[in-house]
Amino acid sequence: MKISTKGRYGLTIMMELANRCGEGPTSLRSIAQRHDLSEHYLEQLVAPLRNAGLVKSIRGAYGGYVLAKQPEEISAGDVIRVLEGPISPVEFAEEEDPAKRHLWLRIRDSISAVLDSTSLQDLISFEDDGHANNYMFYI
Repeated sequence: MKISTKGRYGLTIMMELANRCGEGPTSLRSIAQRHDLSEHYLEQLVAPLRNAGLVKSIRGAYGGYVLAKQPEEISAGDVIRVLEGPISPVEFAEEEDPAKRHLWLRIRDSISAVLDSTSLQDLISFEDDGHANNYMFYI
């Protein structure tokens, strides 16, 4: 399974909001500028995240987006499933060979377990070799 830019940039949005949790709304423009991304593209990604109840929009001059839940309550799997759809390495339902079908299911379940056990809080507090994570370089 390959995560597209939708999933990667969606995690970028969510990590930015998690980093600013409790500080008020964050504009997509500021996220786009910080990560050198298209604001228009981020707007397309935030709509399904809002519809799924992961983010809330705040209107007004100082509006933007905030997380709908605490960073530790939202998993990477929540974000990836909203933007990428079901997690599946192959279309294994049509697989006739039981051994290969079992392999595809194990791969799917392993990927799901990693994504579902990794919260936004885990991502924004990640440390590598004792150095604070500037996650901009990991996405």
